[in-house]
Amino acid sequence: MKKSELVFVPSPGVGHLVPAVEIAKLMVKRDDRLSITVLVMKRPPLDTKINKYIESVSASISDHIQFVDLPNDEKTSSGTNFLSSFIESQKPHVKNAVSKLVQSESSSESPQLAGFVVGMFCTTMIDVANEFGVPSYVFFASSAAALSLMLYLQALNDEKNVDTTKFKDSDAEFMLPGIVNPVPAKVLPSVVFNKDWHPFYFGNARRFKEAEGIMVNTYVELESQLINAFSDGKTPPLYPIGPILNLKGDGHDVGSAETNKNKDIMEWLDDQPPSSVVFLCFGSMGSFSEEQLKEIASALEQSGYRFLWSVRQPPPKGKMGFPTDYANPEEALPTGFLDRTAGIGKVIGWAPQVAILAHPAIGAFVSHCGWNSILESLWFGVPIAAWPLFSEQQLNAFEMMIELGLAAEIKMDYRKDFRAENEVIVSADIIEKGIRSVMEQDSEVRKKVKAMSEMGMKALLDGGTSHSFLGRLIEDMMNNLK
Repeated sequence: MKKSELVFVPSPGVGHLVPAVEIAKLMVKRDDRLSITVLVMKRPPLDTKINKYIESVSASISDHIQFVDLPNDEKTSSGTNFLSSFIESQKPHVKNAVSKLVQSESSSESPQLAGFVVGMFCTTMIDVANEFGVPSYVFFASSAAALSLMLYLQALNDEKNVDTTKFKDSDAEFMLPGIVNPVPAKVLPSVVFNKDWHPFYFGNARRFKEAEGIMVNTYVELESQLINAFSDGKTPPLYPIGPILNLKGDGHDVGSAETNKNKDIMEWLDDQPPSSVVFLCFGSMGSFSEEQLKEIASALEQSGYRFLWSVRQPPPKGKMGFPTDYANPEEALPTGFLDRTAGIGKVIGWAPQVAILAHPAIGAFVSHCGWNSILESLWFGVPIAAWPLFSEQQLNAFEMMIELGLAAEIKMDYRKDFRAENEVIVSADIIEKGIRSVMEQDSEVRKKVKAMSEMGMKALLDGGTSHSFLGRLIEDMMNNLK
């Protein structure tokens, strides 16, 4: 059969790029007729890690995958819809890159353009795919629950004219297809409560139905009822092909200084007993005020558990940006804390999360509940204590805790705004309670997480559910070729 070319247009940010590249690797390994071009959008402050990541994977990646950097000629904007306007500004560059690709494929031996795979927030690129007369598929980097909620809220907004901003701080509950427990308004994504973000959030959800299929980073064993709920014909076919994980890290640790820091962390973990350490890490955007850090420190000290804690310095108040490492974290922590806990704890900056979760000394993970982090913790059989911050993380926490019984709680409905202007302080007592719960060695949560770990690994093996769905996806893509 003729060779086929897919164009991947992931949503901006390394958290969307990494799983998209991992899918690309799986697809070209599975079917050597496929070639994939990944179009990379870069926009400050979302692009700081992307170059390092691409550099780290380029040496080992298949020659069936190539990266094309798209120009960024949009003036830096900090308005509410900066992301929407940035993605829209990239359409001409995507069209130009694909035109060059098609021209270079004009010979009879060259692969045929088979379709676009667009990120969950890049559905405007379906317009470009339509110009080339090829089908589009959406890659949804989060859970089937998040997809279900997004479509449910979009229907409320469009079909019933419901203003979802009214649910902020309300006791409303929602029954979603495939979710047994009522979903409380307090775990809805923050964008739902901000009308300025509705065109972006609901606009992308509307266009999911134009796709030939939706690839979701989940697996049947984890979200079976939700996945079954999508088989009613009201949405394009769902392809649960996860867990899609990058088990080699995101490229942050390229360089000798980072390597030495990682070595120091892993050597410290080597000296700890199995399942004895609670790991605290809150993702690439996660950081807290000094007041909150002091409460976390008190909780750790009171609990008496061994700990490994990634402490990051927030960007200046009122400004968006990634947290950075403290030059001297001692200044942000209670006086004498590092000395008093030197025998049982270690405070670090940026954390090589995958390597740490894989270490047998780790007994639990206090996490922001980003979907990638949840999938990683399940993969390694490490139970989570949920402390969500942004995005759909509150829903993720609800699903893991209430719906699936796979997590303990710090504070399920905690949320931060990106500019850190209204921080709620969680007390040391609440944090300590969550840590003690998640570190219980014979808890039901721990047993369920270990079982789910095995199921996730089996899903990717030959004959597993996700392996089968990936094969079906490739077959459907080939059948759609004109």
